[in-house]
Amino acid sequence: MVLDIFLLSVLVLASLWTVMTRSILRSAIGLALTSVILTIVMFRLNAPLAAMFELSVCAGLISVLFISTISLTQPYTNEEVLERMKIMFARFKFLPILLVGLGAFLFFMNIRPFVPFYYKESLVDVRVFLWDLRRIDIFGQILILLVGVFGVVILFKERVKK
Repeated sequence: MVLDIFLLSVLVLASLWTVMTRSILRSAIGLALTSVILTIVMFRLNAPLAAMFELSVCAGLISVLFISTISLTQPYTNEEVLERMKIMFARFKFLPILLVGLGAFLFFMNIRPFVPFYYKESLVDVRVFLWDLRRIDIFGQILILLVGVFGVVILFKERVKK
């Protein structure tokens, strides 16, 4: 009971900080923190599937999208834009070839999701559903979250240099 009151108090404080802070970047980070605390509350309320999606979508994906958008909204001069585009194209010139190769590999390997026939009747346990039926989705979400964390670290390193 004390832990629940503490979690709800921290949830309210994190929500207020998210709304009241003047920095848009801090608001996005506060949104992620609020979603993480809400995820813990949902696990405590015995709603693991809702908590899992709250953590992966709201705390992870949405926050990463907001922070990425905020980092891209800095005004640049025309020369800076052209220089950044040259660097970006030089850095990612092999990406289309890599994507076509990966797509061909997955097509020829004939990878299909693992769905045993005995799971179709009763999907009772969330762990069975997530780790047996939706394993590829979970690993994709984990990869997206790691890329987002990497992007946030780079964003803060650039701000420190300035």
